[in-house]
Amino acid sequence: MKIKTGIGIDAHRFCENRPLIVGGIKIDFEFGLLGHSDADVLIHAIIDSLVGPALGKDIGQIFPDNDDRFKNIDSKVLLKESVRLIKEKNYQISHVDAEIIGEKPKFKSYIHLMRETLAQTMEIDIDDITIKATTTEKMGFTGRGEGLAAIAVSTLVKL
Repeated sequence: MKIKTGIGIDAHRFCENRPLIVGGIKIDFEFGLLGHSDADVLIHAIIDSLVGPALGKDIGQIFPDNDDRFKNIDSKVLLKESVRLIKEKNYQISHVDAEIIGEKPKFKSYIHLMRETLAQTMEIDIDDITIKATTTEKMGFTGRGEGLAAIAVSTLVKL
């Protein structure tokens, strides 16, 4: 049995007049994230952690930000397609461990719904996805409240 591990990191700055979508759900907050798609920083990190070890590519190679097909697209659609692509290569997701990084908003009350949404999107058991949130103790762009970052680690098993 072949096991691979991948890591993904993403960051987006806050912007006005856009909903904040993180982990596939709308978060009640005054700002959204700036990006070509819906800028779901958590899903983008997860996608990179999946497609890296399975396909040897990153999110930008599969879903380029200069392609109008992906303009304002729901990142759950991109995640679902990423899962389809890794399954074509005979990989199965064993576990995803992810963390949202930012001072605000607070994510505690959203974590379970994010896990449910992402587990359903990736067609895995909810116990096979962990989502956490942390701050940078007011350091860096996330600490200054300029945006959010996320990191994800995935374990894939070759069938």
